[in-house]
Amino acid sequence: MTYKGKKHFSLKDMPKQEMTTMKNLSFFLLLVSAIFVHTVSGHDSFYSRLLNNGIENHRPHVPIGEQPLAKIAIHKAVIALHKSAYIHANPFILGSKGEDTEWVNIKFEYPEPTNDDWVGVFSPAKFNASDCYPETGNWPEAPYICTAPIKYKFANHSTADYVNTGKATLSFQIINQRADFSFALFTGGLENPKLVAVTNPISFANPKAPLYPRLAHGKAWDEMTVTWTSGYNIDEATPLVEWGWKGHIKKLSPAGTLTFTRGSMCGAPARTVGWRDPGFIHTSFLKDLWPNTIYEYRMGHMLKNGSTIWSKSYSFKSSPYPGQDSLQRVIIFGDMGKAERDGSNEYSSYQPGSLITTDQLIKDLDNYDIVFHIGDLPYANGFLSQWDQFTKQVEPISSVKPYMIASGNHERDYPNTGSFYNTPDSGGECGVPAETMYYVPAENRAKFWYSTDYGMFHFCIADSEHDWREGSEQYAWIEKCLASVDRNKQPWLIFSAHRVLGYSSNDWLANEGAFEEPMGRAHLQKLWQKYKVDIAFYGHVHNYERSCPIYQNQCVNSEISHYSGTVNGTIHVVVGGGGSHLSEFTKINTFWSLYKDHDWGFVKLTAFNHSSLLFEYKKSADGEVYDSFTISREYRDVLACVHDGCEATTLAT
Repeated sequence: MTYKGKKHFSLKDMPKQEMTTMKNLSFFLLLVSAIFVHTVSGHDSFYSRLLNNGIENHRPHVPIGEQPLAKIAIHKAVIALHKSAYIHANPFILGSKGEDTEWVNIKFEYPEPTNDDWVGVFSPAKFNASDCYPETGNWPEAPYICTAPIKYKFANHSTADYVNTGKATLSFQIINQRADFSFALFTGGLENPKLVAVTNPISFANPKAPLYPRLAHGKAWDEMTVTWTSGYNIDEATPLVEWGWKGHIKKLSPAGTLTFTRGSMCGAPARTVGWRDPGFIHTSFLKDLWPNTIYEYRMGHMLKNGSTIWSKSYSFKSSPYPGQDSLQRVIIFGDMGKAERDGSNEYSSYQPGSLITTDQLIKDLDNYDIVFHIGDLPYANGFLSQWDQFTKQVEPISSVKPYMIASGNHERDYPNTGSFYNTPDSGGECGVPAETMYYVPAENRAKFWYSTDYGMFHFCIADSEHDWREGSEQYAWIEKCLASVDRNKQPWLIFSAHRVLGYSSNDWLANEGAFEEPMGRAHLQKLWQKYKVDIAFYGHVHNYERSCPIYQNQCVNSEISHYSGTVNGTIHVVVGGGGSHLSEFTKINTFWSLYKDHDWGFVKLTAFNHSSLLFEYKKSADGEVYDSFTISREYRDVLACVHDGCEATTLAT
């Protein structure tokens, strides 16, 4: 379309009278579209098709591991509305029966189609220059669009002959994210986007509804926290949780409310095109729980008129008493990321195994008790909309099992912000979304290290993104955590951190010559040995690997599948194959490595009693066990003197 000699134009170039006409036309279309509301039929997952058939027609030239939304040069977008182009979305109202997820059908036409045309989903629906932020002054020209879409697909994703006909349809799965949505058709590819058509806004019936609960341990063994997201601030409604034994009278517990602002972000894109209002994050503390008891709960918001907006009901099983002898099952993995069941944003195979792992854990819900996701959660990398989508993806797990997290480089690291690694991996988030969206029982959630108990297990969860070297604040905490456990009551001592502070045959770590994060073992192995840590878990490297029981680079036990007797070394396990693109192993033969797997998977620990532990590595694809070992021992074996692990003695009587 040409307007006053310009091929592309901004709405600010339009005369006032014509601007008024366009606004009136938009309002008219809004009313008309409200009349024609259609229901959406069920859809199969496009994601499985992508895995089975490969990526269709498009594979942008991007390095593996780059956040897909970062490929869009949205600040370069121009308005190029075409009089013969249109794009329609239905249904107009989402979640009319209380659903938090709906499929939206998109139909569009463009007379000058190319294989680079794409459709972006924007939320809030308004995405013009009035939403720009101060940092736009760093660009040569003020942009017309200042916010990245929350997801996108290429126009030919579902219609192979789009480039010949100019007509196509798409289906997007939309979750409730506290604002309305619009769908925009762009030409010019991702690098030079030109807006040619946009739909009227669509919205959920209650965009502010309480959603996506995340359970986590409190600071006491008999406390469970419930964290959720809503659009209700405390001046509008009071957050609370109704909970209690199944079939009994329920009680009410209050919730605290947090949020964060653009000013809380440390840099781009979180502070610029990736910013999106996170809504309000509420946490309630359910206390004095009876051990191993089923509780029901639901989140609510009491409005000023006295009515309450309730979520649907959920249930969980409370934790066993520390040291209790019963069947206890733990899941551990890292680096899962998020993916889209509608196939959007997946053109770079960003997190190709994410849904495979998620779905396997959902399928296996009845067979474990607690989850540890040890860093790199959604890989939002500064695109804040992705946090909602991640909490929705794991909701079937986190709403019924404690979902304990650790801090990874993609949550925390950003230059000059106090992170130990001076990289931009968080995309300017500098830990704020992770620390706010998820509760952990840390003394200071900005320092993401904490301990927690589950029956016979004691967990020390370190924060590899803060200094852990000897003499640091965290080092002192790690020693205190390891020393605090009574091994008679809690025989199974687990250490975990995101980065590999122990052993890994990953190729880039091998190229550095250390097979670890530099300085990791040099500073920490004497603590693991002194306090006889059973197993140390790491993510960051996207594969699976298990070492022998090892100390000072020497295997201290020749067994492979069964260990018994004294604890004279720690088994180091990399379990970073939760879903992100996979990492390669070095070709160097690492003698201490007993099992490697270049695939997505997770670990399950099963404590049968105080003397028997089963370790299983399962592939996400089929849930089958591909590596395992057992540990059998008595309390005296933990007390036994081993090299650099002996208590002081005296000759005095």
